[in-house]
Amino acid sequence: METLKHECGIAMIRLLKPLEYYKEKYGTYSWALGRLYLLMEKQHNRGQEAAGIGVVKLKARPGSEYVFRERALGADAIQKIFGTIKPELDKIQEDKLSPREVEEEAPFVGEIYMGHLRYSTTGKSGMSYVHPFLRRNNWPSRNLLLCGNFNLTNVEEIFSHVVDKGQHPRIYSDTVMLLEQLGYALDRENHRIYRKYRNHLKEPFLTQKIESEISLKNVLEATAPLWDGGFVICGVTGSGDCFALRDSKGIRPAFYYHDDEIVVIASERPVIQTVFDVARKDIRELEPGSAITVARNGNILIEKILDTDRFSKCSFERIYFSRGSDADIYKERKKLGRNLVPQILENINYDFDKTVFSFIPNTAEVAFLGMVEGLEYHLEEKKKSEILKLLESDSITRNDLDKIFARRLRIEKIAIKDIKLRTFISEGDSRNDMATHVYDVTYGCVTNNEDSLVVLDDSIVRGTTLKQSILKILDRLHPKNIFVVSSSPQVRYPDYYGIDMSSLEEFAAFRAAVELIKEKGMSDLLKTVYEECRAMESAENAELKNCVKSIYLPFTPDEISNKMARMLKPEGIKAKVKLIFQTMEGLESSIPDHSGDWYFSGNYPTPGGIRLVNRAYIKYYEKNFMI
Repeated sequence: METLKHECGIAMIRLLKPLEYYKEKYGTYSWALGRLYLLMEKQHNRGQEAAGIGVVKLKARPGSEYVFRERALGADAIQKIFGTIKPELDKIQEDKLSPREVEEEAPFVGEIYMGHLRYSTTGKSGMSYVHPFLRRNNWPSRNLLLCGNFNLTNVEEIFSHVVDKGQHPRIYSDTVMLLEQLGYALDRENHRIYRKYRNHLKEPFLTQKIESEISLKNVLEATAPLWDGGFVICGVTGSGDCFALRDSKGIRPAFYYHDDEIVVIASERPVIQTVFDVARKDIRELEPGSAITVARNGNILIEKILDTDRFSKCSFERIYFSRGSDADIYKERKKLGRNLVPQILENINYDFDKTVFSFIPNTAEVAFLGMVEGLEYHLEEKKKSEILKLLESDSITRNDLDKIFARRLRIEKIAIKDIKLRTFISEGDSRNDMATHVYDVTYGCVTNNEDSLVVLDDSIVRGTTLKQSILKILDRLHPKNIFVVSSSPQVRYPDYYGIDMSSLEEFAAFRAAVELIKEKGMSDLLKTVYEECRAMESAENAELKNCVKSIYLPFTPDEISNKMARMLKPEGIKAKVKLIFQTMEGLESSIPDHSGDWYFSGNYPTPGGIRLVNRAYIKYYEKNFMI
């Protein structure tokens, strides 16, 4: 119900054949540009604030452009970008030009393509923050296009490192820091090769030698160990080397495919499957801490760059962010739904006859299917037991069997999204009233004041949408009880690796725990946690601990859920409201290979995450209790 802005999306294509090969096989020199468009559109869910693309030519003549970039803002950024490019391409008469002429004259037609979809994780917006970023230089091997799906937790440290080298970043942001760092390391790599051959080769052969021997592994090993956070960083040099590097914990996702024609890298596996019509088994996950590099000559290497220990692949990717068309994610989301069944049955008192099941929003549909499968299994088992009892009593009749087999789950499409809320009413009660009309409800599905309504969601984070609209909307059907079920556990902690959740008081679970602390006369705990967080400011990485966990320790998950329900229930709602959350055990069994659960558990995989959550509490306490 609550849209989370989250990790960005990346896409890269490296052609391994001459351009004329693609013209002959696929009918156009710009075939790869069309594939890039599809890769970006099919990952549009990952970023709707801005987008950008970059293209590098490997055989452009001196005096002609060889690095192209186009960026745009807004949810329609992809259409804007390709709409801008198309008239330029239309001017090129492909059938009348040789491949060499295409290389020299056609904009945005080259051998390397990069695409990026952006969601801001810092609240900063504008074209200055839109990827790809570009570092210009007269020597192609020192040009660098950079984009990524990342959020770094130690920007201050990186900034100091960059400034100590004598550099002067124009913008204080993690992307600019990375561009400056990588650019510095790329310069040093150029210098290394220059010094090696300067006494043996003359120009232009010396420059050609440098371009042919650039080691991106050297560049990445000189920079990436300093980065704390979750990331997939992609880069292309002007001379034609490219890379994609994944963080050592595997927090952010990356997949790749290659054959004798292309190398493709994207944030999600099914988009590669669909766009290139390749088998799932042929698409590989880029291992944490590894980089895939493609040299100017087309050599492909998978190289270990960062030390890895315990992986913490993001569980929210599987619950919510990534496309559910991925085969594994589809199964995992269904299991998340099935794992909720015991709690649901207990809360509805096993009464199928007076319970209606539904889901909001559409992203929860796959988990809902799994939930329904689990409920149907239980109902079938109940039917078998009833039949066996009748057989034992020797009093079974056709009418008895008809009644048993007639029982079905009451599954309905309760809420249908009808309009997009317009913002011409911007504040106050009027806006909240408008929010209650975003969904239409299906009348006649619920028996007034008798039936319970079970509605599945994929996550409950802030609770704002629940309170301002959803519960009011559902109450129009006059159910006796409303059970809002979350396929994820309680979201208790900020994410610092890519999702726009940074303030503790955003979280309904945190607000509920604080209110319980106050109600039980334990307010001293709030100050104690503050003092512990302050002490952590000077702690070494090995000594760090998440002090905010203490806020939740006095209470069971059910106590917090019940308090959340009381806080989020709007005035005037007649139905009883209960919140049901996935258990941590249910999460682990559903998504065993993605243990990154810091949103729920507070177990941050890097020191930077722990430092930032403690600072978030310091900021919260000083704002609310030290006026």
